Amino acid sequence: MLVKEVMKTQLVTLNADVKLGFANDIMYLGRIRHLPVVKGDALVGILTQRDLYRASLTSILTNWKENKEFLDSIRVSEVMTKNVVTISPDATMEDAAQIMIDKKVGGLPVVQEKTKLIGLITETDVLQYFVNESRKKR
Repeated sequence: MLVKEVMKTQLVTLNADVKLGFANDIMYLGRIRHLPVVKGDALVGILTQRDLYRASLTSILTNWKENKEFLDSIRVSEVMTKNVVTISPDATMEDAAQIMIDKKVGGLPVVQEKTKLIGLITETDVLQYFVNESRKKR
């Protein structure tokens, strides 16, 4: 099966100028761990839950209110991952799984023409695919 048959196409994305506090709220409320950062329809980065944790830890603040103020002072572009590992919509699910394992990432933006964001596939999507395939063989 191909990535384009499994990927999510209804995505929440961010602009690089958005403040981290806003991104944190979106991730928390939407239970989202990977937010592609775009300029138009071009992928320019990705903000992950890990990036947010790292930014929060660098603040060395213990008070929630102070941490929120700190996050509200930083732009997404300052902490996002810029060299994003991506995948083609025509790649296989096995390829997606192997890339995630090799690169130690939990989500892959799906792009066409090198930077045009068209979807996202996560480790949960990959696991669900392999569970479904395993059940078909029973």
